[in-house]
Amino acid sequence: MVRDAGGIIYGDGANLNALVGKLKPGQLGFDILHSNLHKTFTQPHGGGGPGAGAVMVSERILPFLPTPVIDRKTDKSNAEFFTFMSPEKTIGKMGAFHGNFGALVRAYAYIRTLGKQGVPKVSEDAVINANYIRSQLKGVFDLPYDRTCMHEVVFSARNLKRDNGITALDVSKRLIDYGIHPPTMYFPLIVEEALMIEPTETESKETIDEFIDVMKIIAREAAEDPSLLREAPHNTPNTRLDEALAAREPDLRWKK
Repeated sequence: MVRDAGGIIYGDGANLNALVGKLKPGQLGFDILHSNLHKTFTQPHGGGGPGAGAVMVSERILPFLPTPVIDRKTDKSNAEFFTFMSPEKTIGKMGAFHGNFGALVRAYAYIRTLGKQGVPKVSEDAVINANYIRSQLKGVFDLPYDRTCMHEVVFSARNLKRDNGITALDVSKRLIDYGIHPPTMYFPLIVEEALMIEPTETESKETIDEFIDVMKIIAREAAEDPSLLREAPHNTPNTRLDEALAAREPDLRWKK
């Protein structure tokens, strides 16, 4: 319907871990789609960078791309070579930064290394890992949507909050004491006390089992000693920062 009305469809491809090698975004009807390379294609993103979001477009958008773009050609001897060209209806040159070139090269090398057989396995392993966690922690944490998931499984700490006043933030802070990076909290917004866990394809069964065991321990601690979670983390120089103050009064430079 959107296309029939002349509309252009944009897709958020931030996380493609469950889809790579299984389908093309264009098959879903998208005209434009970005992919966060630090989520699906190995690019590190610690400390706020250096991320990169590669943008993909459909055939109908190609004529409007910024200039120049790389074009593949063949000479008289059928040897391929590359050249620059300007799309027919280009919007012109970009004035903004094009992004982190090194991140793009790393992601491209990752895809080429995995190859035709390896890329689909990324999706398969990511989905299996998430569903394994779902099956093992079901009944320990509330499961708002009790069904097979893709590469993310969403739990809720609302049962801990109801019984002992323990929040998703408390659970996440306690995970730090066990040397585990906390998952995404309070997202999606439609889930109360949400904990969104994305093991993706990179974790081994051993590390996933360790995570599951720690989550079970934390759930038990919430019932037996809630203050242990409320005061966590216990092993870091800084414990609970005033995030609201940091957002409202940002201090973006170092000073003595």
